[in-house]
Amino acid sequence: MDQGWVLLVDDEEDLRASLSQGLELSGHIVMATGDPDAALERITRDFYGVLVTDIRMPGTDGFDVMRRAFEIDPALPVVLITGHGDVPLAVEAMRAGAYDFMEKPFSVSRLDSVVERALDRRRLVLENRKLREELADRTGIEGRLVGRTPAMDQLRRTVAALAATDADVLILGETGSGKEVVARALHDEGPRQSRPFVALNCGALPAEIIESELFGHEKGAFTGAISQRIGKLEHAHGGTVFLDEIESMPLELQVKLLRVIETRTIERLGSNKSIDLNVRFIAATKEDLEAAGREGRFRLDLFYRLNVVSVAIPPLRERIEDIPLLFRHLAVEARARYRREIPDIPEGYLAALMTRDWPGNVRELRNIADRFVLGIDSSAAAVSSWGASLFDQVAAYEKALIAAELARNGGAIKPTYESLNLSRKALYEKMRKYGLGKGDMLAVD
Repeated sequence: MDQGWVLLVDDEEDLRASLSQGLELSGHIVMATGDPDAALERITRDFYGVLVTDIRMPGTDGFDVMRRAFEIDPALPVVLITGHGDVPLAVEAMRAGAYDFMEKPFSVSRLDSVVERALDRRRLVLENRKLREELADRTGIEGRLVGRTPAMDQLRRTVAALAATDADVLILGETGSGKEVVARALHDEGPRQSRPFVALNCGALPAEIIESELFGHEKGAFTGAISQRIGKLEHAHGGTVFLDEIESMPLELQVKLLRVIETRTIERLGSNKSIDLNVRFIAATKEDLEAAGREGRFRLDLFYRLNVVSVAIPPLRERIEDIPLLFRHLAVEARARYRREIPDIPEGYLAALMTRDWPGNVRELRNIADRFVLGIDSSAAAVSSWGASLFDQVAAYEKALIAAELARNGGAIKPTYESLNLSRKALYEKMRKYGLGKGDMLAVD
């Protein structure tokens, strides 16, 4: 950020002059005034600076100045200057939101130290505010399902069409491909968005408690059931139930789930009372459930009931052109979580990312984005060295560079071979070698 401002409000002209001179020598931009209104006019929600004000002033006091500043931006750091007898008031002001207070007399260097810390906090507030605005700009499905490849365009269109319906959905995708992200998009972009979204990982719940988790139980239904408990399905009434890793659900429980889906009613364990259920079911799996059904590992009747509509998520290796855009999106999210600056992306880094097979899909790329923002594995060389032979690394790197350049040029051949310093013939030979088609390339920047 640019230099930080210091708005210095004090009725003592000599003190203003000395403090202003010292702060300016430390590199700050200072506005020193005895008029609080003049200082307050400078404050906006984007103001990068700190307000330093005396408590005791003719016609007003620091409390009132602080209150008026907080009306503009409650997150503005305010430092109060106090006399010896004003310390109890200053402590009260800290409780009211002041950043710090300084008791007279004090040195300019001490004030500068407080101002520096206050500016650091202000910088983080403004950066996080900007990040939230950037993320908010990516609204709706576009902000959840990031990518410009035809496969992602189709996925977004499918999700948008299904979100407005109550149809049960089966999501198909590899580990880490974003099945829960799709499920949440179906919920949040539809009429049930204000109602609960209940996610259950069927592979993470012990078989002996999964039935109680789903259906709930009455007091005394089994040993340890000391009170009535509402199950996850009942809790989701009016909303959506997301059953992840549905292939891991025990066969005997699949029978009961099938009946719930068909009748939209449940019975708590230990009760004969039927409870109406208004939920939408979204299930997700990384397996071929029909094949699992033929092998006796999954009930085919449940598969057919869940598979009213299926949504297939493409693995990351099949949409490598999306990696630059997706990486930047994930890096922005990581920046917000860790409150760290995003390092400059070195030349070749994104191309190196495009050479990988990504067995962990988007989840793996998210981990890489986190490590990059944290300053770990932040060079193209580090990415390229992950697991492949030198020959394979060179070939994959060349393929990624050509694919990225084609994408940057919208599939146009001439600017691509010119920018890569190749002949037209050489570019076509390499495109054939790597299976790259100019018609499939979309811009990544």
